[in-house]
Amino acid sequence: MNIPEYAAKALLEDAGIPVPAGIVADSPDGAARAAARLGPVMVKAQVPVGGRGKSGAVKPARNPTEVHAIAGELLGKRFGRHRVGEVLVEERVTVAGELYAAVLNHPAGPARRVVLSGRGGVDIEETARTDPRSIRTLDIDPRTELGPEAARQFVAGTGVGTAAPAVADALVRMDRLHRDSDAELLEINPLTVTEAGDVLALDCKLVVDGAAAARRPSLAATAAPEPLTELERAARDLGLQFVELGGEVGVLANGAGLTMTTMDVIVHLGGRPANFLEIGGDAYTKARPALEIVLAQRGLRSLVVNFCGAFARTDVMVDGLTGAWTELQPDVPAFFTIDGTGAAAARRMLRERLGLEPYPTMDGAIAAALRAGGRETA
Repeated sequence: MNIPEYAAKALLEDAGIPVPAGIVADSPDGAARAAARLGPVMVKAQVPVGGRGKSGAVKPARNPTEVHAIAGELLGKRFGRHRVGEVLVEERVTVAGELYAAVLNHPAGPARRVVLSGRGGVDIEETARTDPRSIRTLDIDPRTELGPEAARQFVAGTGVGTAAPAVADALVRMDRLHRDSDAELLEINPLTVTEAGDVLALDCKLVVDGAAAARRPSLAATAAPEPLTELERAARDLGLQFVELGGEVGVLANGAGLTMTTMDVIVHLGGRPANFLEIGGDAYTKARPALEIVLAQRGLRSLVVNFCGAFARTDVMVDGLTGAWTELQPDVPAFFTIDGTGAAAARRMLRERLGLEPYPTMDGAIAAALRAGGRETA
C-alpha cells in the first residue's frame, strides 16, 4: 500500500520527526487559500511516483495567484498511471544540507536495513551507481530496534556536523515507525539540515505491506488507489492477481514465486514478460478466464506455461487449461514445462489433447518462446 506524502508526513510528525507546515487541497481555490496562510510554498502532486520534481509534479510558488494556476494545471493530470486528485501546499524551507535516510526490509533476509547518505535530494539509485561510498547501511535484527547509541555510532563521520544528534534521533524514530506500521519502505529524501542544526523531512515515501491492511485499517484507508487497466480490473473481479507489463511473452504459472521466477528468466534471456498472473490450485476452475485475459494483451507473441505441482496437482491444472485451450483455439504459440505432483499424467494429457511436447526445463521453454516471438535469446 502506497501511503500519500501528506499522510506519511502526519505519521512522521506523530513519531517526533519535524515536517514543514502543509495543507492538502483538492481544488485550485483550496490550494490558493492554503498559500494565503503559508506564504511562499511548494505545490506537490500527491501521486506515488518517483522523480516528481523532474517530471513537473512539484513546483514552487510565491503567492496564492501562482498556486491557483499551478494547482489547476496539476489536478486531474496523470503521472504514469496515476491521476492527481490532491495537491500538498507546503511552506518553503531554507536548506543548509540534504541527506537521504530510509528504513526498509532487508532484500535478502528478515532484518531491517537502515540507509543513510550525505547525498540527499537525488535518486538513490543514481547515487549508488556514481558514488556508492557515500551510502551507509546498517542491518537491524528483527527482534530488536535501533537504539540511540547504535544510531549515533552509525551517523558519526558522515559529515553532518552539529546535526549528528538530530539525525541519529530521526533514524531511531524512523526505525520504530517502520516496525510499528508494518512498512516495507520508509524513505525521507531529502532529510534536510537547517542552519540551526535541526532536521526536517521535506519528503516522505511510505509503503506498507498490503497483507497488514486488516491490522492497520487507518493506514489502509489513506492508501493511494492502485490504477488498473481494463484487463487488470476484469482479473481482479475474477479473484486473479494479474498485472500487465507490456512485453511480448505471456506467462501462465501456478503460484507467485514460480511466476516471478519465470518472468526473471524471460528478462535474463533477453525478452520482456507481458504479464504477471498468479494462478494456483484453482487453475482448473479459472483456466478459461485466465487464458482469455492473457491472450487479450496487445503485442503478445508467445506464451509460456510453467506448472510445478506440490499440494496442487499439475494434472488437474493441465486438465483445466487444455479444456480451455480446446474451446478458445488460440493461434499464439505456447511452450510448456511441467514438474512435480501429477507431472507424468499432465505431460501425457498435453501430448494427447494438444499435440504439444513439454520442455524438460523452464529455460528451454522460455528460449523457444522468445525464438517464436522473433527474439534472439541472450
